[in-house]
Amino acid sequence: MKLTLLRVAFAGLFLLGAVWATQQQDFSKVEIKATQVRGNVYMLEGQGGNIGVSVGDDGILIVDDQYAPLSEKIRAALNKLNNGKLRFVLNTHWHGDHTGGNPIFGKEATIVAHANVRKRLMTEQRRGERITPPLPKEGWPVITLESSLSLHFNGEEIKVLHFPKGHTDGDCVIFFVNANVVHMGDDFFVARFPFVDLVSGGDVEGLIKNIEQIIAQLPADVKIIPGHGPISTLDDLKSYHRMLMETTKVVRQGIAAGTSLDELKKQGFAEEWRSWGSGFISTERWIETIHQNFSARKN
Repeated sequence: MKLTLLRVAFAGLFLLGAVWATQQQDFSKVEIKATQVRGNVYMLEGQGGNIGVSVGDDGILIVDDQYAPLSEKIRAALNKLNNGKLRFVLNTHWHGDHTGGNPIFGKEATIVAHANVRKRLMTEQRRGERITPPLPKEGWPVITLESSLSLHFNGEEIKVLHFPKGHTDGDCVIFFVNANVVHMGDDFFVARFPFVDLVSGGDVEGLIKNIEQIIAQLPADVKIIPGHGPISTLDDLKSYHRMLMETTKVVRQGIAAGTSLDELKKQGFAEEWRSWGSGFISTERWIETIHQNFSARKN
């Protein structure tokens, strides 16, 4: 598939602009479900990326905030967990299903993200023929990091670490140190092929390296909040990493052997990974992503 068509397809699938998402989706029937992960850390599920929550005497901190039309439902869910003030919003990356609520929550809380997230939210983003307008100023991160920072909040050290060139160029993984919980953002899709946003500085090989580094830092009993999917374990993350390595190897070997993209798509992957293409990234689209990524390097 040509680059332009691939970009348009990605835009159609991922609803990256909060405005476009609002126009295309009916949020009226969305329910926000809260699940305790461990200690004072919770996960909220609704429409879009999973939200991490820390509640306690210091108030409320959230990781990502889904779409703007869901903000009042999210606020109601937070109030059931804790009646304290929302103090911080941490963005794992810039995509609209994780930052759409920024302009609303940013009026009352401090938004924290990687510097590249601020740059992308402040400016128009083009994806083929799809244009994502900048967020209002209230939705911009006001504290940015280049590599890492720590917040000491609700009896936790909450570490924000940047992992470059993975899902995007602004990915951060959030470590709730005392609770032994990690929010991976869209660096981790549970039992599904991932979206590697090449247009936004993502990189397949970079994602593989990042996941390897994260695995090395995690204890065996860690609880993981993925960008999409249920609360997971270290074994789940290891399976995801193995999938990334094995499927990427298949496509790279095909490129080296001169196998066409169409033929690689017909061949697919081993039986073990076939069900992973049932999400919003199909097997064919994941092959296209790997092929585009490594063909550009002339590997």
